[in-house]
Amino acid sequence: MRTKRFHGLKAPKIRMSMSKYNLYNLAQQKNTVVRATYFQQKWFAKRATRAYHGEQIREKKWQRMFTSRIKSVIPMNHRYMALYDGSEQAAGRGSGLQTGEAPDARGIRFRRNNVIPYMGMTFAPVERRLDTAVFRALFASSARQARQFVLHGGVKVNGKKMTYPGYLLNPGDMFQVEPDRVLFATGAPKETEDVKATKAQRKRVAAAKASASTSTEETTSEETSEEATPAEEPELDEAAVEKKQRKVHKDNLQSLLASARAVLADKGAHGPTAKKKQEIRAFAATVRRAIGSVSRTTTEDLDAQVAELVSKLSLANVPKAAPAPAPTSGTVDPSLQAQVVAKSEAAVQKAPEADRRTLAEALREVRENPIDTSKPYATPWRPRPYMSAFAFVPRYLEVNHNICAAVYLRHPVARPGIAEVPSPFSSESSTLAYNWYLRRR
Repeated sequence: MRTKRFHGLKAPKIRMSMSKYNLYNLAQQKNTVVRATYFQQKWFAKRATRAYHGEQIREKKWQRMFTSRIKSVIPMNHRYMALYDGSEQAAGRGSGLQTGEAPDARGIRFRRNNVIPYMGMTFAPVERRLDTAVFRALFASSARQARQFVLHGGVKVNGKKMTYPGYLLNPGDMFQVEPDRVLFATGAPKETEDVKATKAQRKRVAAAKASASTSTEETTSEETSEEATPAEEPELDEAAVEKKQRKVHKDNLQSLLASARAVLADKGAHGPTAKKKQEIRAFAATVRRAIGSVSRTTTEDLDAQVAELVSKLSLANVPKAAPAPAPTSGTVDPSLQAQVVAKSEAAVQKAPEADRRTLAEALREVRENPIDTSKPYATPWRPRPYMSAFAFVPRYLEVNHNICAAVYLRHPVARPGIAEVPSPFSSESSTLAYNWYLRRR
């Protein structure tokens, strides 16, 4: 049996997920008027809304969960309630005593934007489920993933492990998820080996094209050198000097990277600690990014970049006399390593106090958000792409993302102008879906 496509683009359905395909389907959603019977309109609305609200729940189970009694809140005018006790409603000629106040002050007339959207609360019972609450609290990237977290024992309710995704939360219940699972669910994914190989291949192709174009330009310049004026010769010399400087800067950066790798390879008694290794790994990642941007950076910026990197290497307390590993093809020359350390010391002495504070702040951020290749998500941690469109928390939840815990404050209610159940559908679709289930309760 073929597995159904969860994020289809031909017949799109809005899902309770942070996927980029779901965001595309959400952007392409249109409220078109369909020429259909009332029964067909209700069925289409039911199909669309059920694909989002609790698609993991069986239809028969949802029909038992559905209730036509919708919770709502109506704000009262406290000044009016303090002045009158309600007896004025029976006075007059059946419409209440005329007090001379504006209708809005008495709360009799409502504007259209203050209408309570009762039909938007059709799927309010689904919000009580534990897996849905975990997704609403931004602890998972989809309701299915939240269900998986619950089934695998990664969620606790009131301090006790809960393995039932359909557990209905009560007001005041606190649920918490393991932080590693939250970081994995909401963090950017790691690059696979295929992606890395593809990027490396693209870089090689781009470098080959650049070298081919450079050689072609050199050949053309040699052919037209006889026709060129003498004033153009210094420009060619300057270009050659700049190219040579870029090569020197790239060699310096590669030597810095080799020095960092040599220090990490030291596993003796005088080797760096685990915290220092994290800082050196972050430094190596910065150097690799700098090597990749050599061709797009000016020589002045390259000078400043190299000085900053060697100062970072010194601030990371890299040992001066790190014992070199066994001689291999990738071993760093000891004289070159000593030269790099000497450069770093000179750069730190020349660096102003503001730069030192900036580097110290950068190292502190590295310690708080280190690079750890053993994690299943990309490190340093960063939010998953396209997450900003789904990053909101409903009113009935109180979330603390520092400890990955949340409190289910109360059941969602309808208020004037707003329904607290998050939904990407219009009020017309919610009304049709409500009427579909109204006769099937």
